[in-house]
Amino acid sequence: MRPSVNEAVGRLGTEGAFAVLARARALESTGRDVIHLEIGEPDFETPAHVAEAGIAAIRAGETHYCQTAGLPVLREAAARSLSGSRGVDVAPGHVLVANGAKPFLFFTVLATCGPGDEVIYPDPGFPIYESAVRFAGATPVPLPLREERGFSFDPHELEQLLNERTRLVILNAPQNPTGGVIPQADLEHAAAAIAQTPAWVLTDEVYSRITYDVEAPSIASLPGMLERTILLDGFSKTFAMTGWRLGYAAVPVELIDPLTRLIVNSTSCVPPFAQLAGVAALEGPQDAVVEMVAEFRRRRDYLIPALNSIPGVRCVEPGGAFYAFPNVSALPLSADDLADRLLDEAGVAVLAGSAFGRHCTDHLRISYASSLENLEQAVGRIRTFVGTL
Repeated sequence: MRPSVNEAVGRLGTEGAFAVLARARALESTGRDVIHLEIGEPDFETPAHVAEAGIAAIRAGETHYCQTAGLPVLREAAARSLSGSRGVDVAPGHVLVANGAKPFLFFTVLATCGPGDEVIYPDPGFPIYESAVRFAGATPVPLPLREERGFSFDPHELEQLLNERTRLVILNAPQNPTGGVIPQADLEHAAAAIAQTPAWVLTDEVYSRITYDVEAPSIASLPGMLERTILLDGFSKTFAMTGWRLGYAAVPVELIDPLTRLIVNSTSCVPPFAQLAGVAALEGPQDAVVEMVAEFRRRRDYLIPALNSIPGVRCVEPGGAFYAFPNVSALPLSADDLADRLLDEAGVAVLAGSAFGRHCTDHLRISYASSLENLEQAVGRIRTFVGTL
C-alpha cells in the first residue's frame, strides 16, 4: 500500500508570478530576450546602512536562536513606527516578528478560523489570502474590488457579505495587484459594519510607504478597531529586503499567544541578524525609501499614459504600490491568452488578472518594479503585438 498525502495540501494555491517567472526563465535559457514585468519585487538594493547592520550583527555573533516573538529592540522600533505612521498607540508587547508577512496571513487564519467559518477577502487580491483560508477549511468569500471606484470595494457589498459566520475580514491597501487605495470614507463604513459582527480584521499594509499623491489610511486607526485588528507591515517592499524574510504585525491581546505558538511550532524565530538589520531600516536614514518611491512615481507617470495610448487598453492610475492593472476587455482575446502570447511572441512577461481571483479577469497586472528603459521597450512590444490582433 502506497502512503498518501494529506488532502488539505491540495487546497493550497500558488502564486502565478512565480509560475510565469519560471516560464520566462525557460525562454531566456533558449536565447530569447524577455522583459520581466511579472514579479512584485523592488529592483533596488537593500539600503547600504541596513545591509551593513546585518553584516555587523553576523560578525558580532548574532546568529543563534532568539525570542520567538522577536528581539525587544525590533519590537520597540516597530511599535514606534506603527504608532507614528498610523496615529495609534501600539505597545511593543503587542508586536510580533515573523519570517516575512506571509506567516501572519496563514497564522491569523489558522488562529481564528475553521470549518464553517467565513473569511472575506479582496478580489482581485494577493492569492495567498484565499489559499490560506481554504487550507484552514474555512470558506473564502470574495469581496469585489470595483474598477470604477479606483479598485476600492463598495462598502454596501461588504455589509451584505458580513454575517454571524464571518470570523475574519482581510483588507489590503495600497493593493496588490491593482495599486488601489481604500478611501477613508469606505474604511469608516466598513469599520462600522464589522463592529456589529464577531469578525477580526487583518489589514495588510506592506505597501504603506509606497503611495503617490494620496494617503493610505489604516482601518486600525479608527475608533475601536485596533483591538480587533492585526496590523501587518514588513520590510520586503519598503526597504527592498525581499530575501531577508522579515515582517511584523501589531496584534490584539487575545491573539498574541496563539500566533506566538504558531511561530514557535514552525520557524522558532527570525534570525537575530535580520532583525537587527530591520531596526536599522526603521530607525536609520530614510533617503533610500524616498528615492525609491520617487523613481516608482516617475515610472508610473510614464507607464499609465503609455498604456492608455494603446488602442483597446485602458488603465486606472494607481495610488500606491508598483503595479498597473490595465483593462484589456476591448481586445479580441482574453487576458489569459494575451498574457501567454505576450510572453511567447513578444517577450514581455506579465500576469493575467485571473491569477488574483475571479473578478477583473479581463485585466493584466504589470509590475513597474523595472527600469524606465525596460518599461519603454515593453510598451513598444505590447503596442506592436496588439496592432497585429
